[in-house]
Amino acid sequence: MTSSTSGSAGGGTSGPSGGVDAARGGRSGDAWEKAARAGYAVSGALHLVLGFLIVSIAFGSGAEADQSSALGTLGHSPLGAGVLWLAAVAFLALGGWQVADAVHHGEPADRAKAAGRGAMYLVLAFVSVSLALGSGGSNGDGQAQGFAGALVQAPAGRLLVGAIGLGILAGGAYHVVKGARKTFLEDLQATPGGQLGRGVRAMGTVGYIAKGVALAVVGVLFVVAAATADPEQAQGIDGAIDSLLGLPGGPAIVVAVGVGFAAYGVYSFARARYARM
Repeated sequence: MTSSTSGSAGGGTSGPSGGVDAARGGRSGDAWEKAARAGYAVSGALHLVLGFLIVSIAFGSGAEADQSSALGTLGHSPLGAGVLWLAAVAFLALGGWQVADAVHHGEPADRAKAAGRGAMYLVLAFVSVSLALGSGGSNGDGQAQGFAGALVQAPAGRLLVGAIGLGILAGGAYHVVKGARKTFLEDLQATPGGQLGRGVRAMGTVGYIAKGVALAVVGVLFVVAAATADPEQAQGIDGAIDSLLGLPGGPAIVVAVGVGFAAYGVYSFARARYARM
C-alpha cells in the first residue's frame, strides 16, 4: 500500500488525499493503523485454520474449506463471540484503509487492486458480525452457486459468469507469479534480516503459490459453469479442494495446498508487523 506519512510530514496537506493522510497521522490515525495491522494478523489466524481444514479434508474429515467455516471455527474457540467481534473490527479497519487508498492514492491499477482487497476485507467483517450474532449463512460453494445462478438468468449472463471465471483465474495466476518472483516483499516496508527474514520469504512464496492454485481452480469451475449453463458447477475454495482431491495423487496435492495456506497465514503475521501502510 502507499505510504501515508508524506501527506502529514509537512504539516498541512490540503485536499481529500491530504485529509485522509492527516487523519492517519494523528492519534486516531495511529489507532486506525494499528487496527488495520490487526486485520492482517486475524487474516493470518484465518489462513492457519483454513490450512488445517484443507489438510483434514485430504484425510477424509468431511470439513468445509471456506472462510466462513474458518471464521466459525475461530468463533468456537474459548473466547467465542469476542474473537469474532475483534475480527470484525480488525477487518473493518483494514478494509476501510484499503478503500481509502483506492480512492486517494496510487495509479489506476493499484487503486483497483486496493479496492478489491478492501471489498474482500469488508465482506469478511460482515461475515464475522453475522457469525457473532448467530447467523451462520451459506458456505462458500452455496454463495458461489447462488451468485452464478443469478447471473446466468441475466442477459448475456453466461458471458458474465465466464468473464468472472477468467478474472478469478487471472487472479490465481497473479498470486502464483507474485509468490514465485517474491514480489510480495514489495508490500513490506522492511524485511527482517537473518533467519526470520528467510522464513518470511519462504512462507510468502509457498503461501502465495498455494492460494494461486486454489483460486485458479475456482476460476476454471466458474468457466465450466458458464460453458455448461449449470450454476452448480460454480464452486468456492471448498469445491476447488474437492476438485483437486479427485485428481491422481489428489490427497497429496490437497495436503500441499493446505500447508501452503497455513504458510500464508504465518506470512500474514509478519505482514501485520512489517506491512507498508
